[in-house]
Amino acid sequence: MFLPRPRMILIDLDGTLVDSVPDLAFSVDAMMEALGLPRRGEPAVRNWVGNGVERLVQRALANDLDGEADPGLFARALPVFMRIYRENTSQRSRLYPGVREGLDGLQAAGFRLGCVTNKAEQFTLPLLRDKGILDRFALVVSGDTLERKKPDPAPLLHAAAQLGVTPAESLMVGDSRSDVKAARAAGFRIVCMSYGYNHGADIRDEGPDAVLDRLDALPALLQAEVA
Repeated sequence: MFLPRPRMILIDLDGTLVDSVPDLAFSVDAMMEALGLPRRGEPAVRNWVGNGVERLVQRALANDLDGEADPGLFARALPVFMRIYRENTSQRSRLYPGVREGLDGLQAAGFRLGCVTNKAEQFTLPLLRDKGILDRFALVVSGDTLERKKPDPAPLLHAAAQLGVTPAESLMVGDSRSDVKAARAAGFRIVCMSYGYNHGADIRDEGPDAVLDRLDALPALLQAEVA
């Protein structure tokens, strides 16, 4: 199958470009230890990520995907997590296989690229920079750029407006239900990666336009030709 060639491609960060769970899990466990609470471990954290660090801390404290922590405990815990994660944003995180090649191929084919993530800017920009891919993007929309974040369509529509394209000319690439919901609400097409963070559910169940195993397969899906 092929998809129409878009004028703009927005790409999610955590779970799509970068496996950031090792650093997030390290920071969660260090936070829990600092609070005198049990460590949660990487498998649990891998199931909890994808909705911003505030929700991750809530889930870690409650030890549940849908949990809500005691407000007082959360107020103590969040600054601890933020301090630890600020020092451990990219030490253990890695680009997924095919990401660098995929970004190079999309750039060579003339696509305008943006990164849209729910991660706060203070973590997003260092992570992209440390992994050597910040310069691939014409713009970056972080989780605190606007008042609303994915699955709200606002970040996607903001990016389209910034780059002067319409939603019908735009493609979102992500890994989660939030990405699919945001794209559909914004009027974007949506391609998802088969790996990543979707709380243990198969992303195919969300009905994206296509599912890929590697980002470097995307140019062929879009019938991109390198000049």
